[in-house]
Amino acid sequence: MLENLLPPDGACLLCFLSSNGRASCHSEAQCGQAPGHRALEELKKATSAFSQGSSLLPPHPSLSTSLQTRSHLHFARKTLLLCGARACKERESQPDCTWWVFVIKKGYQDVDTSIQSSVITKLKGVAFTNTSDLGERLWDASDYVIPPQGESIFFVMTNLIVTLNQTQNMCPESPAIPDALCSKNKDCPRGEPVKAGNGVKTGRCMKTGSNVNGTCEILAWCPVERKSSAKKVLLANAENFTVYIKNSIRFPKFKFSKTNVLKTNDDLYLKSCHYSPKNLYCPIFRLGNLVSWAGSNFQEMALEGGAIGIMIEWDCNLDKGPSECNPHYSFTRLDNESGEKSISSGYNFRFAKYYKNTDGVEFRTLIKAYGIRFDVMVNGKAGKFNIIPTIINVGSGLALMGAGAFFCDLVLLYLIKKSHFYRGKKYEEVKSCSRNTVPGATASGNQNAESLAGLRQLQAVET
Repeated sequence: MLENLLPPDGACLLCFLSSNGRASCHSEAQCGQAPGHRALEELKKATSAFSQGSSLLPPHPSLSTSLQTRSHLHFARKTLLLCGARACKERESQPDCTWWVFVIKKGYQDVDTSIQSSVITKLKGVAFTNTSDLGERLWDASDYVIPPQGESIFFVMTNLIVTLNQTQNMCPESPAIPDALCSKNKDCPRGEPVKAGNGVKTGRCMKTGSNVNGTCEILAWCPVERKSSAKKVLLANAENFTVYIKNSIRFPKFKFSKTNVLKTNDDLYLKSCHYSPKNLYCPIFRLGNLVSWAGSNFQEMALEGGAIGIMIEWDCNLDKGPSECNPHYSFTRLDNESGEKSISSGYNFRFAKYYKNTDGVEFRTLIKAYGIRFDVMVNGKAGKFNIIPTIINVGSGLALMGAGAFFCDLVLLYLIKKSHFYRGKKYEEVKSCSRNTVPGATASGNQNAESLAGLRQLQAVET
């Protein structure tokens, strides 16, 4: 019969038991304040005491936290807080949450996230090519690395389209430019720049043979660039080039500095080592590995270009010493990697090399470069023990577990001079009524059948 009074898991009822045996139960939000798995047992004990002649249910230590701290409840009846099993489990799991915040997340440490970082890069590798435009040519880092300063962002050229011996002159615009198409001279206003083109219109429409339509004549670097796409990787051997990435970091709050290069006097160390997860302090990477670790194929990416991100993460626990502060690398592709070709896929740009002949005439070689851009990004944090966050997190953890109220009660009840005043407000002393006031009581103090029948009305819940 008593089992019917227990609420479902996660729910809670606050029940007021009057002297006539009737129960009035209401919803209670603070379910975790009483052990739900013992509610049935305590209710049985209380009912047993009631049946033995007491007009009021006796207090019990397991219910004192939830009942006796409610100083705003003044009534001549006893209360029971009944909680479901799930509410009890949630209450018991709060110390695990505190453990996670304080130990796993290192809540006892002061943290510095304002990392100061410097990145220096250097590439090495050579490639040999033999093409109709350039002939036999050897490429080294000075030819294919842009910019050459060795910054945190660098570009490795893997393919190119070359337009040789351009001079400033007048020539027909490329037919691939829509704004340059014409059928008569009026279609080419003099001095008007060609939209998305290569020069300025001269006022003439240049036609080839008997064609009705032609292209506008322009003043530009002639001959104009060929509008074609790369079909073959020129520097296919760039996959075996290596890059040296030196990263120096500093956490100003703790005045702590470190680098990702092993401190050694061996001059041959950096000439013979390569990066691996077991060799974190040799930051020499093969370009093919960087692309494959990012989930792409180097030869496919080298044809039209792309972008690779190199992330260096420093998560330093300075309580364990500098040797435990190590860099962690991760790699990802930053441009579109869906595999679908589009007009904006790849990565390319143009640059020129200028010369003068013996007559003083300036000419240039225009290069449309395709390649892979590498972005080195550094972030991190450092933590070290500090008494201030320790006290804050310990205090909040104790409050979370309910220990804060316990210690406050301990101080107010036993350690201060006017503890009797707080005790009088906290606890309400209730004297049991004489047995003569209990309807149906026998001379021996036992309840008669009518009183026991009234006790069974505990099953009736009034909301």
